[in-house]
Amino acid sequence: MADRRNPDVKDEQLDRARVPADEGYLTTQQGVRVDHTDDALTAGERGPTLLEDFHAREKITHFDHERIPERVVHARGAGAYGFFEPYDDSLARYTTAEFLTDPQVRVPVFVRFSTVAGSRGSADTVRDVRGFATKFYTRQGNYDLVGNNMPVFFIQDGIKFPDFVHAVKPEPPNEIPQAQSAHDTFWDFVSLQPESLHMVLWLMSDRALPRSYRMMQGFGVHTFRLVNAEGRGTFVKFHWKPVLGTHSLLWDECQKVAGKDPDFNRRDLWDCIEAGHFPEWELGVQLVEESEEFAFDFDLLDPTKIIPEEQVPVQPVGRMVLDRNPDNFFAETEQIAFHTANVVPGIDFTNDPLLQARNFSYLDTQLIRLGGPNFAQLPVNRPVADVHHNQRDGYGQQAIHKGQTSYFKNSLGGGCPALADSGAFAHYAEKVEGHKIRKRSESFQDHYSQATLFWNSMSEVEAEHIVAAFRFELGKVVEREVRARVVDRLNHIDHRLAGRVAEGIGVSAPAAEVTPNHGRSSPALSQLNQPNLTIDTRKIAVLVADGVDATGARRLADALRERGAEVEFLAPHEGELTAGHGDPLVPDRQLNTMASVLYDAVAIPCGPDSVRALSGDGYAVHFVAEAYKHAKAIAASGSGRELLRKAGVAERIADGTEVVTEQGVVTTGAAENTIPDEYVDSFAAEIANHRAWDRQTDAVPA
Repeated sequence: MADRRNPDVKDEQLDRARVPADEGYLTTQQGVRVDHTDDALTAGERGPTLLEDFHAREKITHFDHERIPERVVHARGAGAYGFFEPYDDSLARYTTAEFLTDPQVRVPVFVRFSTVAGSRGSADTVRDVRGFATKFYTRQGNYDLVGNNMPVFFIQDGIKFPDFVHAVKPEPPNEIPQAQSAHDTFWDFVSLQPESLHMVLWLMSDRALPRSYRMMQGFGVHTFRLVNAEGRGTFVKFHWKPVLGTHSLLWDECQKVAGKDPDFNRRDLWDCIEAGHFPEWELGVQLVEESEEFAFDFDLLDPTKIIPEEQVPVQPVGRMVLDRNPDNFFAETEQIAFHTANVVPGIDFTNDPLLQARNFSYLDTQLIRLGGPNFAQLPVNRPVADVHHNQRDGYGQQAIHKGQTSYFKNSLGGGCPALADSGAFAHYAEKVEGHKIRKRSESFQDHYSQATLFWNSMSEVEAEHIVAAFRFELGKVVEREVRARVVDRLNHIDHRLAGRVAEGIGVSAPAAEVTPNHGRSSPALSQLNQPNLTIDTRKIAVLVADGVDATGARRLADALRERGAEVEFLAPHEGELTAGHGDPLVPDRQLNTMASVLYDAVAIPCGPDSVRALSGDGYAVHFVAEAYKHAKAIAASGSGRELLRKAGVAERIADGTEVVTEQGVVTTGAAENTIPDEYVDSFAAEIANHRAWDRQTDAVPA
C-alpha cells in the first residue's frame, strides 16, 4: 500500500540505503571505526586466532552468508565416490590416524572437484583455481582434506578472504565478468596485495587450465600437524599426484571448449568412471620435525609458501581410486559439506592464520547453505562411525531420538552417552602466549622469492604461456594505472618477466630491476618435467566419410584402444558409411557437432573418396588445422595425407610405405588395409607426449 503521509518517503529510504563506496571511514556493522583489517587478532605474532575478534568474525560471517543457496565459492563442482588405502604402516610412528596407518583398512571417500570463482552455471574450462576436496569416511569419524590443485593461496590471513573473493567475483555494478579474473577489481587487489603474487603466478600458469580432473594434482595447502600415540607432533603437507600425470589445456582451447562443451571436465570425469577407467591418485606427505620448524627461509605457517620438494621430498603413503558416480547430483555432490575442522585423532591444526579462519568459516557457511545444524545427517555427510551426542532438534532433524535425557552429566539415562576412555580426539598440547595484537609476523613478509622460484622453474613453453596469460588478463583491465602497478609488482619477481608483460599491454617497462633474480629453481614445479608417457583414457578422433578404408580405420582404432585410449569415428553425416575396403562403418558422432578441442589427437585413415569428401568439407579441414595449432598428435595414412596438405599442417609427409614423424605429425604412404606397426607405435608415442611443443604456434615470442 502506498505511503499517503509522504509521497517522497520511499525515495528517502532508498537514498539512505544507497551507500557510496568511495567515501567515509571503514567501520563494523555497528558503526565502530576500524583501523586495521588485514590481520586477525592473535595471541602473539605466530599464535592462534582469538575468538573474541568481533571484527574478523563479523566480516567473515557476513561473507559466508552473502549468497544462497549455492556455495559462495566453489559453486560449480563435480564429484565421485571411491576408496583410499595406505601402502603400509610407515606413518604409525607419526600419527594415530588409522586410515593412514592400517593397510588392511580400505576407507570410503567422496571427492568434489570445483572451480572457485564462477557460479553453478559457469563453464568448466575457465582460468581458475580448482578445488580438490576429499571426505574420508573413517572408523574414527569423518576427515576432510579440503584443498586445491595449487599448493599455495592468495592471502596469508583469513580475514582477507572476503576482500579477495569480492575482488575476483563479477563487479557489483553490472555482474560482469562471470568466472573470470580478467577485470579491474581483481588486478587492483593483486597490485595492492603483494602476498598474492606467488599464487597469481600459479594462476597464470597452465595449472589453471587442467585437461581433466583426472590429470590434476591436489594439495592440502596448509601445514597441518600429525600427532602420534605419545602426543608428539610432526608438521605435514599433503599432496595428491595423479597416476595419469599432470596435464593442461591451452588457453585458446579453453575458450573454445567453453562454447562447445561447458561441462567438459564434469563430463570427462563421469564418462571415464562409467566406462571403468577409474581415476587414481597417490597421496604423498612432506614431513618436518618440530625441531626443524625454523630451518627454512620462509615460515611454515605461511599459506602463500611451499616447501620445495628438493628440501623435503614427498613420501608416497597411499592411493585413492574413484570408482562410482553419484546417483543424484543435488543430494550428493551439491549437499556434501566439507570442513577443514573435520579431523580425526592423529591429525591436528597449526596456527596458520588462514587455516584458523577456515576452521570457523566452513561450519558457518553450511548453516545457511543446508538450512541448519543437522546437515551432518544428510546421507552424503553421514559418518560410518557411530554417532552419539546430546544435540537435539533444529532445522532438518532426521533422527528420532529416544530417551529422557539430552544432557551430560545425567543419571536418568544411565550416564549415556558416556565420555570416551580410549580413542578420543586429543588436541596437540602446545604452549601459547602473547599479547592480543593485530600484526602480521615478520616471517610472513617475503612476498617475492617463491614467486621467483616458480617463474625460474618453468620450461620455455610454460613461461611463454604465463606471459601470454598476463597479457590477456591485464589487457582486459580498463584502468591503465592498475596495469602499470601490476607490472611494477612483477618487476620484484623478475625484471625480464615484467618487461615482456609490459610490452604486450601498452605500459612502460620498468627501467631497472628492483631485486636481482636469485636464480634458484625447483624442477618439481614444472609440469613438463613430470611426463607420464601413457595414452590411457586419451580421446582420439578418427575422421571418416563414405569410401573410407574401414578395415584400416578399425585396425588403428583397435590398436589404440588396446593401449587404453578412447577412439571415436567422426563423419560429415550420421548413418552407415560405405567402405572403400572392408565392411561398412557406422560413425560414433556427426563431425559438425564436435570440435578438435574436445579431443587429444586426430587420425585420418586412407580412402580416396573419403579423403576427397573431407577435403571439401571446411569443418573437417578446420578440425585438422586447429588440432595442429594446438600442438596435438596427428596421424594420416595413404590418401589421408591429402587432407593434411589441404589443411596446410605438415612440412614433411611420408612417401611410399615409410613412416615419418615430424613435430608430432605421423604419416605413412601405406595403401589401404595396411597399417604398419611402426605407424601405430609412433602415433601412440606422440599422443603420450601430450603435445608437440616444438610446433606450438600461439606462444608469445621470447
